[in-house]
Amino acid sequence: MLPERVTAALRGVPGPVCAYVYDTSVLRERVAAVRAAVPEGATVLYAVKANGTPGVVAALAEVADGLEVASGGELELAVRAGARHIAFSGPAKTDEELGAAIAAGATVNVESLLELRRLAALAGTAPAQAPPVRIALRVNRAGPTLPGSHRMTGVPTPFGLDISALDEAVALVRGQPRLDPVGFHLHAVSNNLDAPAHAAFIADALDWSRRAADRYGLRLREVNVGGGFGIDHTGMAHFDLGALRGALPGDVPLVFELGRFLATPAGWYAAEVLDLKRNHGRWFAVLRGGTHHFRLPAAWGYSHPFTVLPVPDWRYGFDRPEVRDVAVDAVGELCTPRDVLTRGQRVDRLRVGDVLVFGNAGGYGWDISHHDFLRHEYPRIVVI
Repeated sequence: MLPERVTAALRGVPGPVCAYVYDTSVLRERVAAVRAAVPEGATVLYAVKANGTPGVVAALAEVADGLEVASGGELELAVRAGARHIAFSGPAKTDEELGAAIAAGATVNVESLLELRRLAALAGTAPAQAPPVRIALRVNRAGPTLPGSHRMTGVPTPFGLDISALDEAVALVRGQPRLDPVGFHLHAVSNNLDAPAHAAFIADALDWSRRAADRYGLRLREVNVGGGFGIDHTGMAHFDLGALRGALPGDVPLVFELGRFLATPAGWYAAEVLDLKRNHGRWFAVLRGGTHHFRLPAAWGYSHPFTVLPVPDWRYGFDRPEVRDVAVDAVGELCTPRDVLTRGQRVDRLRVGDVLVFGNAGGYGWDISHHDFLRHEYPRIVVI
């Protein structure tokens, strides 16, 4: 069932319909739910990489504690949105980006020894009255293994300092009065649905951080445990925030960087059926849209469920093509057989001119897609 607000927004989109709808009320609800589950005093940041639509970023900048960014472009978005706190991550920061992060007063999640040296050199050129640059050392430690779609730590990745480099990193920081080490960044996984396991990971990350801070004589002011709260796109599983409530120590301030979990349920991708055709025994609903707008199903190899939004109007003088009680593949307008959003979803009734609406499309949808392949028009973006 589509929310009435989303249906009303889509009814106002001119045909052939191709649009994203983002509902800011859902964004606010998601942030409130996270706040109720994590310890008091925790910092909840929105990871802009999930959805950089300015209206989405602005809405989340208002209700979250700040924004996490991973590029100069995202940093610029965050500054324009008036984010109260900015954290800057990513393994390939340029000098220009680091300089912009310093100017914005961002916390820099440092990924390597070289980055640390470059940041120190840039911080040394800042005005004398400027505050020291807040940094968190991102560490790729062994740690407990979490389920999820992408592992960031515990395996060879380009993310963070190898544990063997931590001694040298702390020694470098000690010699740089323009750097202010506030703690550690320990983001480990993306899209994990096992909330009790995630709670155990956070508790372990806190314990490791306390011991590391004691060993190096650092004042531990925060532990950034990243994001990774998962979304099930195809079934009924969910990340149970209740498993976090009361399960996490509150003696060290935690920082969460949540993207998918906040943005995904707040977005819908809609595309009009341009044709219905049967080929080699399969029915295809050919859409004004596809994976160049919503790449996630093809990238992850799953079928994304849709809802049929009936459209009563039919402007032609001949009969309207339709199918009843059949399974259809929802495919896009690209000249490739890989342009598939859904395979084999049964429909009671579907007509050319109806609109297929794909829920849970607010995170890693438009932003990760190959927009300009074949140069089709972009979908409309509607923020409500």
